[in-house]
Amino acid sequence: MAASTTSVPSIDLPSTDAFWADAERHLMRYGGEFTREIIVRAAGSFLFTADGRKILDFTSGQMSAILGHSHPQIVATVQRQIATLDHLYSGMLSRPVVDLAARLAGTLPAPLEKVLLLTTGAESNEAALRMAKLVTGKHEIVSFARSWHGMTQAAASATYSTGRKGYGPPAPGNFAIPVPNAYRPDFTTADGSLDWRRQLDFAFDLIDAQSTGSLAACLVEPILSSGGIIEPPEGYLAALQQKCRERGMLLILDEAQTGLCRTGTWYAFERDGVVPDILTLSKTLGAGLPLAAVVTSAEIEQEAYDRGFLFFTTHVSDPLVAAVGNTVLDVLTGDKLDERARSLGAFLRQGLQDIAGRHAVVGDIRGRGLLAGLELVVDRESKRSSDELGARVTRRCLELGLHMNIVQLPGMGGVFRIAPPLTATEEELSLGLTILDQAIGDACAAL
Repeated sequence: MAASTTSVPSIDLPSTDAFWADAERHLMRYGGEFTREIIVRAAGSFLFTADGRKILDFTSGQMSAILGHSHPQIVATVQRQIATLDHLYSGMLSRPVVDLAARLAGTLPAPLEKVLLLTTGAESNEAALRMAKLVTGKHEIVSFARSWHGMTQAAASATYSTGRKGYGPPAPGNFAIPVPNAYRPDFTTADGSLDWRRQLDFAFDLIDAQSTGSLAACLVEPILSSGGIIEPPEGYLAALQQKCRERGMLLILDEAQTGLCRTGTWYAFERDGVVPDILTLSKTLGAGLPLAAVVTSAEIEQEAYDRGFLFFTTHVSDPLVAAVGNTVLDVLTGDKLDERARSLGAFLRQGLQDIAGRHAVVGDIRGRGLLAGLELVVDRESKRSSDELGARVTRRCLELGLHMNIVQLPGMGGVFRIAPPLTATEEELSLGLTILDQAIGDACAAL
């Protein structure tokens, strides 16, 4: 008797119009407009849409997927781990958690050795600030004027690039200091270049004047990303740390986007020869999955513990994402992605410089490794910005198959944040550069 056959029923996907109708009816908008593409799959450096388009991802998702999308080792780890141990009561421990803490400490200089594993960058900064306040017995926090540290209370209170208006008072005792922007200097030397030492002295004169004598910590990014890929000059972080030491403050470095090899070294702070009192990691640590960490010294951790430090959350020390973090470290180490970020970063920068040579609207190129910034201006001499130009280039890139993110803040031109996966190939970078080149040309011609 022949075996019977059964047909697999087809699944009728909702139409594109129905999808967007549902999205508009049921989704809250949480920051700007949604990209008008329905993403159905992602692999490596590319996204794939419901209508069959292939889009090169030059932002690594939300600046996080440093190993590209659906990396086979990450996929295997998730499949294995979720079938054995995914989540625990927050007071219980598992081997992936302890292993990741030990291995993270092994990538860092002394005395950074105590690790708290969390979920997001905002959460890690929240925990770091809470610890700093408890240990110092103070509450005032200093951050850069174009900073982004997260959307929870303490992190949002230390965020100045956007999102401050309309929500009532932030946490008391938060102060901003100017960003050392070499392209748009506010304090200058005789030759017109940025006088960052005088700027830093002035900034802390203002801090001292405003402080009630309760300065707890300074929280900064080694390279400001949402602030427009602004890299403080070499020597700045060391001088900033000295300002903190003089006032009994802790230095907290937020390496959400710069940590784990993206800038060509394991951590961006390595260039400056400083070691923060507290380090926060997120985005790149989970390679796209929600994993974050706070790392500090045994001395600070002990003091916090003795004072009753409390940061007991639902997903602290979760084994599933900790296992992913261990795999991320495996790939970064095994494939020497710090070296790859340096070599590909040089290739990317040369390509951007070539574009600048063809388009006068490119005002500045900056960044390090595979975190690059390209600032658009209407005129190089005046450095005048144009929101319209940046928006046109962004739209045209997407039409041509390249996803880009542009930062547009008052007083700056549009700055493209370019952060492809560390696993990208030269061919993929070349494709992105070619599309960006064409998009700038098309946008300028249409103005």
